[in-house]
Amino acid sequence: MKWKRSERLVDMTYYLLEHPHQLIPLTYFSDLYNSAKSSISEDLTIVKDTFEEKGIGLLVTVPGAAGGVKYIPKMSDEEVREIIQTLISELSQSDRLLPGGYLFMTDLLGNPELINRVGKVFASVYADQHIDVIMTVATKGISIAHSIARHLNVPVVVVRRDSKVTEGSTVSINYVSGSSRRIQTMVLSKRSMKSGQRVLITDDFMKVGGTMNGMKNLLEEFDCELAGIAVLVEAEHADDTLVDDYYSLVKLHAVNEKDRTIALSEGNYFSKGRN
Repeated sequence: MKWKRSERLVDMTYYLLEHPHQLIPLTYFSDLYNSAKSSISEDLTIVKDTFEEKGIGLLVTVPGAAGGVKYIPKMSDEEVREIIQTLISELSQSDRLLPGGYLFMTDLLGNPELINRVGKVFASVYADQHIDVIMTVATKGISIAHSIARHLNVPVVVVRRDSKVTEGSTVSINYVSGSSRRIQTMVLSKRSMKSGQRVLITDDFMKVGGTMNGMKNLLEEFDCELAGIAVLVEAEHADDTLVDDYYSLVKLHAVNEKDRTIALSEGNYFSKGRN
């Protein structure tokens, strides 16, 4: 089958978007489309320029016999600010207020378009770092974890509160909840991770960081390294947080259950230094 250039460009773009952070040899496209490498290189230049102009991401060329091209998802600051403002607008609605200063977020976490964009935001900031695994704790952080993982092209592991028969042998630790100061338990299957992996931790909401700190401690049991922490919403707290190296998109300053008001602002995404 002889492919037209327009057909190649569409199919090639789709393939690249579906395989982020994967090095793809030029010979793969050359054999697939029965085209010369020079033609494939010209096509990739068009895709690269379009990706960068539209803020879709980067197309990195790796030279050499074992080289190829790699799509790196990226987001412009303008698009990130738009997502943050959307989150603030949605979360500011008074009917989201729950007892204890929490916010109802389940509908947002279940919105595939929004969470896909949130995942791309965090994947962008960690795009230049080596990440092997995304870790979260059941249950509300799972959608965010899978979205980040999709854009970084890495697996997800889910920490649970109790052991399941389907998990096989597990490792469990006790940790102190940052907000309630209660002793709680985390459990993770021994088959979930390999020693030496770099792990990005994520969750939907962070008060003091007790859960994040617990996951950090769990990584030590697997002899894995913490690569970063990504939080959708962090709460301003009188006490110091138990973690200090993280990215957040939204900050919850205060809630007034009597007046049904919620004070929110931009998180530390832009104020924290980024690569």
